[in-house]
Amino acid sequence: MLTGRQQELAVLAELTRPDAPATAVVVHGGRGTGKSALLGAALRRAVGEGGLVLSAMAEPADAHTRSGLVRQLVEQLPSPRAGRPGGLGGPGPAAGEEAHRLIAAAARRAPRTVLGIDDLQWTDAASAAWLETLLRRLDDLPVTVVATHGPGRLPSDDDPVGTLLPLFHRRIRLTPLTDADVARLVRTVLGAGAEDGTGPGPEPAPEFVTACRTATGGNPALLHTLLRSLRSAAVAPDAATAAALDRHVPAGTGRTVHAALRTMGPGVLATAEAAAVLVGPHPPAAELLAFASGIEQQVVEDGLHALTLAGTMVPGEHGSTFSAPLLAAAVAAEVLPSRRQALHSRAARFLIDQGAAWAEVVPHLIGSPIGQDGTAEALLNAADDALEHGENATAVACLRRALREPLREQLRAQVLASLGEAELARCVPTAVHTLRRSLDLATVPGEQAAAARSLAGALFTLDRYPEGLDVLRRAAQRIRHTGPAHALRLEIDLLYGQLGRIHTAAAALPRLRELDPAAAQGSPAERSLAALLSLRCLLDGGGCREDALAHARDALAGGVCPEGDESYVYTAPVLAFSAAGRPDVALAHVNASLEGSRGQAAALRQAYLTTLRAGVNYRLGDVRGCEADARAAIAALRGVGAGPTTSHSVAMLTDALTKQGRLAEAEDLLAEHGLTGTLGQHWANDFTALVRGRLKVARGRVEEGLEDLLRAGERATTRLMSGPAVLPWRSEAALARAALGDTRQAVELAAEEAELARAWGAPEITGNALRVLGLVTPGPDGLVLLREAVALLEPTAARLAHAQALADCGARLRQAGHLDDARAHLRSAVVSARRCGATAVADAAECELRAAGYRPDAPAEEGAQALTPSERRVAALAAEGLTNKEIAARLYVGLRTVEVHLTKAYGKLGIQGRPGLADALAAPGSVRR
Repeated sequence: MLTGRQQELAVLAELTRPDAPATAVVVHGGRGTGKSALLGAALRRAVGEGGLVLSAMAEPADAHTRSGLVRQLVEQLPSPRAGRPGGLGGPGPAAGEEAHRLIAAAARRAPRTVLGIDDLQWTDAASAAWLETLLRRLDDLPVTVVATHGPGRLPSDDDPVGTLLPLFHRRIRLTPLTDADVARLVRTVLGAGAEDGTGPGPEPAPEFVTACRTATGGNPALLHTLLRSLRSAAVAPDAATAAALDRHVPAGTGRTVHAALRTMGPGVLATAEAAAVLVGPHPPAAELLAFASGIEQQVVEDGLHALTLAGTMVPGEHGSTFSAPLLAAAVAAEVLPSRRQALHSRAARFLIDQGAAWAEVVPHLIGSPIGQDGTAEALLNAADDALEHGENATAVACLRRALREPLREQLRAQVLASLGEAELARCVPTAVHTLRRSLDLATVPGEQAAAARSLAGALFTLDRYPEGLDVLRRAAQRIRHTGPAHALRLEIDLLYGQLGRIHTAAAALPRLRELDPAAAQGSPAERSLAALLSLRCLLDGGGCREDALAHARDALAGGVCPEGDESYVYTAPVLAFSAAGRPDVALAHVNASLEGSRGQAAALRQAYLTTLRAGVNYRLGDVRGCEADARAAIAALRGVGAGPTTSHSVAMLTDALTKQGRLAEAEDLLAEHGLTGTLGQHWANDFTALVRGRLKVARGRVEEGLEDLLRAGERATTRLMSGPAVLPWRSEAALARAALGDTRQAVELAAEEAELARAWGAPEITGNALRVLGLVTPGPDGLVLLREAVALLEPTAARLAHAQALADCGARLRQAGHLDDARAHLRSAVVSARRCGATAVADAAECELRAAGYRPDAPAEEGAQALTPSERRVAALAAEGLTNKEIAARLYVGLRTVEVHLTKAYGKLGIQGRPGLADALAAPGSVRR
């Protein structure tokens, strides 16, 4: 297939063939569009076919030279009379007639005569008059006239060229190069044979081709210049080069463009410089360009008009822009830094005075000179506005620029603190450096405490716990006398962090025991202390469940991420609600905080909250929701440079995969995150050890699994967190013991867990413990315990635990010969487990149904049960009323991904769109006889 330029050349070749009828064609194009190259190629083809080719090029200097273009043509005639300069005699009408006679005579002797005229717009009046006569007599001559016409003086009825243009039979308007044109030139210029094309060039990546076309506006001259620069730099035409194309603006391009702009009239160069420098969300208007450059607005408007005629700029809805980004970059590169800063400074002042949005002002504030009055204040206001609108990258840029201003030390500390918080959403390691500088400069106790907690939280995210604990300890000691309430707030985070590590947990327990809620009443530490006390209740177990709920309610009165008091300590009340039988309340709090943080571009906060929700979904038995949230959290943590090696999200995802029977995937996930060997000290890895042990048992490596389960219990017991409300390691170890034939120890472990669970008092925890005790207890006693577990779990929100109890009880009933009762339990187990997404539980229950003489349905090909975890998660959020864009932000996926998942979900659910989505998702599955 021919590219655009090849098609245009083919048209010219057809028109200049020896047997083609006489005609005249004009090729219109701006500077650098390749019109001269196209004309040259057409003329060379005509020469190759035996035609007589005469060519001439008009220039601005020739516009006032009488018959200059005619002389160029006639002097190329093979006649001796016209073979010497001045063969036409002096200027005048006679010269035109003589030229016409000579060319007509030569044309009659040749099979075809082609006259090529480049840059027709600069033709002198006498030559234009002669050419007009020729064009009007063209039907009598075997002559084809091919001319190019580009930007110059404006054609009009009074202008000889303007009168001439309508006489051309055909017009070709050169459009920007297409991707196919660009790809062909890339292969030629970057090929082994260089520009002559003697060697094949590399196959360019589509991203590279598009980037080159966009940067050059499809202008052949600019494209050739860019490609030669890339060839000199020896870079490959791939996606990586495409992403960094702005670094390869050809040297000297700016000087060439500047030289051309100087010839275009007064104010044109200054206008172009201002337009190139003052790049913002919208093209700068003439009024802004005039104010910033210090020239009259009328001169600017004339300059923009001239630049548009030349094809250098194109008008748009908001203002004129350069026809090619490369042109703008080249022009801006030649502007002195001092003038560039002055342009930005005046532009910022103009826009602020006009009440423009901060988004328009920011690029000019950042480019302004350092030390000007009001710049720092404007930058900080712009940063606040950017954060409010979720533009985190803009806020970071404003704050970094503000730090270059001469600020007071206290204000500098505040700016560093704000910058560090903003950087947490982009790159946690960078934020650590910034927050450390903020802490070093802070002098006010409240600011010192806030900086220390932010820094410690960032270090914890990077798994640098000893450093984080040391930051909290030192900061608390530093302000103990000047700000005791803030020191207590730091101590709360310190204690929480110490409890999270095996080697420091024991040292933190005595201080934790003596904490009194009254010590923080009415202070900034009141809610955070309540959060820590809810954790203390979990440690104490026994009859502390109601106290844990009360403390959790107080702690979360301001949300999971209270503004100005964000901390990992608020994980404790979420866990307390879940462990105390109110995972629904925990879910509501986490969802509310996620909703509130959507527009803040806080990726780390979103990852934290999504990890928490994965944990709540784990408690609720929502396997699909747990998987989707865990994946989103892992992706978000990676996005900010925080590898989740000790994150709950990895363990949650591993568990979700295990419950779906995707055991190989689960093992690969642990290996990917380095969690197959010795686990780190953080308590998140207590759960990781439990999940890893459960996975190994499911894979048939029971002894290895038991070792992990016992290690999980050892770790939890060391920090006095061994109750089943937090980590039910005894029941899992009991099942492993039973699988190995050690019934006595299995019963002992399960009975101990059941006793602790009853003392705690949460039906979910007790029901699960009784289920396991029933499984490892032989005979009718075991069946009694299983029935009790089903009854306890039935009214709770722990749907998967209930499904598992139904399945286990049904299996025992079948073994005991109670087939009708067994079938009822197993049918309910299959339906409930499939709703939860627990494929492994559902499949096991179906096997038992078959053994009981029933044939359950195959997994549904349609309906809610046919949805993949990702499709179900997207559909559920859509059913809640979130837009596609909001869903993409919540799940950290692309907008297109959301659209694809929704389309597939609609098809499987048998609906046309969002109406009815909630009902379709809630429709129950079925199991047939």
